Amino acid sequence: MEDTKTLLTALTAVPGLSGHESLIRKQLTDLWEPLTDELHTSPIGSLHGLKKGSSPVPRPSILIATHMDAIGLMVSGIEDGLLRVTNIGGIDNRVLPGLTVTIHSQSGDLPGLVVLPPAHTLPEDQKTSTVDLKYLFVDTGLLPREVSSKIQIGDLVTFSLEAMDLGDGYLTAPAIDNRASVAALTEALKILQTRKHRWDVWAAATVQEEVGLYGAQTTGFDLRPSLAVVIDVTFGSGPGAAGYETLDMDKGPSFDIGPSTHPKLYEAFIRFAAKQEIPFQRYAYPRSSGTDADKLQISAEGVITMIISIPIRYMHTPVELVQVRDIQRTARLIAGFIEQLDDDFLESLKWEEETGGAR
Repeated sequence: MEDTKTLLTALTAVPGLSGHESLIRKQLTDLWEPLTDELHTSPIGSLHGLKKGSSPVPRPSILIATHMDAIGLMVSGIEDGLLRVTNIGGIDNRVLPGLTVTIHSQSGDLPGLVVLPPAHTLPEDQKTSTVDLKYLFVDTGLLPREVSSKIQIGDLVTFSLEAMDLGDGYLTAPAIDNRASVAALTEALKILQTRKHRWDVWAAATVQEEVGLYGAQTTGFDLRPSLAVVIDVTFGSGPGAAGYETLDMDKGPSFDIGPSTHPKLYEAFIRFAAKQEIPFQRYAYPRSSGTDADKLQISAEGVITMIISIPIRYMHTPVELVQVRDIQRTARLIAGFIEQLDDDFLESLKWEEETGGAR
């Protein structure tokens, strides 16, 4: 467990806001280079790693996709030495006032604090409710002339909180969404170093998921996998959360069933997890999943897709919370499923009309 905690702590410490993922991509390149046979970066910045299978070519391939981008802020204006900011991705505004942040300027990283203006200066509807982001400021403590010379509109702003070990496998940090899934994929690649697998394995760290699932859409066209598994996070049980809307922490990942999930691949994962005694949960989504699977499954001529989600608490805040054992279970599940894929597996996923069965 400690190795996974160390990995996740390192992953969450590196900035990588949507559309600006170069630093986290560099970190993953260093991590994945010894675990894969080939690495390349897509034109929009997604990282693709290939681990070759043992079957004769042409081999089927499975893509394991995790988005590496994170939510954050961007400087949108400067007023009297204070910064106006806008959001990159969805952010829960209720937790922003009082947070420490880092402004990534061309003159170097600068500390800052998200502050509320005095209540009497706010509109009436903002005085007794959660204050909209457009009314908040970031204060750097610098004089106005220093701010103007060091900071520009468009500079990125990240949360400066560090990962904290809460004990018994629970860890909190910014960017758990989706670095927890990136950690699970990385651990799965480590496991596969000692196992033989017939299929080619593509590992993908996609970009711009939080602002439109764009990296996944281009990854699907680029790699043309035989099937794909998207690993993301989902809402974990917590204070005030209805049980039917959330998943339990420390009871394994969830298998998500809905329009972006191929039902036969879903059932194959259930059978495998049950056989291997890997705990899992089930979650139903009625429309789009809000994950990379929505774009992957409709890329090119269509991709057979599955969604696996790791429960976390306090999603889209700087204090997201995950149970490390759920990450490790996900890694073992992915590595084991890949290991047992044979040359006939795709046949088992065909629709009934393709095999002559009843409609």
